[in-house]
Amino acid sequence: MNNSRLLLGMTAVFAGLAALMVVLAAVFRDPVPLFVAAAFGGASYLFWYQGSGKLRTSLYERVERRARANSGRERRGRADGGRGQRGGGRRASAGFGAGPREEWTPPGGRERWEYRYQQRGPGGTRGRAGGQVAARDGPTDGEAYATLGLEPGADETDVKRAYRRLVKETHPDTEDGDEEAFKEVTEAYEHLTD
Repeated sequence: MNNSRLLLGMTAVFAGLAALMVVLAAVFRDPVPLFVAAAFGGASYLFWYQGSGKLRTSLYERVERRARANSGRERRGRADGGRGQRGGGRRASAGFGAGPREEWTPPGGRERWEYRYQQRGPGGTRGRAGGQVAARDGPTDGEAYATLGLEPGADETDVKRAYRRLVKETHPDTEDGDEEAFKEVTEAYEHLTD
């Protein structure tokens, strides 16, 4: 489940504490609360950075950049017979920093990240890239909750309970099973538990 609301709530609490410490420092003319305010401000920034999804996106983009750089080095190494590389001609993919392999799937699925890349314009800003935005694959949050017969915002235990119940009813190997319904239930569950 996505805990971004919780993290953004913690961001607001820590930002409020930081503001309170700044006010106390001004009222009592004491610099000590300013140090505490700086710590609270730093914590609120980290909570916001994680809760907004920017941390996960930046880490994944960094891994992808490193993988592209390593695959370029590997191709150049093969072209010159392995000469000109550090480590006595060892291949770049054989050691540390090799990056993900092609069969590696990013968190949330590759389609999710390709959709994000197409949404980003030049310089990493949001906008249409190439004038088109790919259609999103899979259910939305509301559709996923509706498929499982739950109210939006249901907790993870309710999602698991509903999934187990519906899988037993829709599994293709059962007497009244329906393969399409089973796939929809599975997609909804995977979407809500990513």
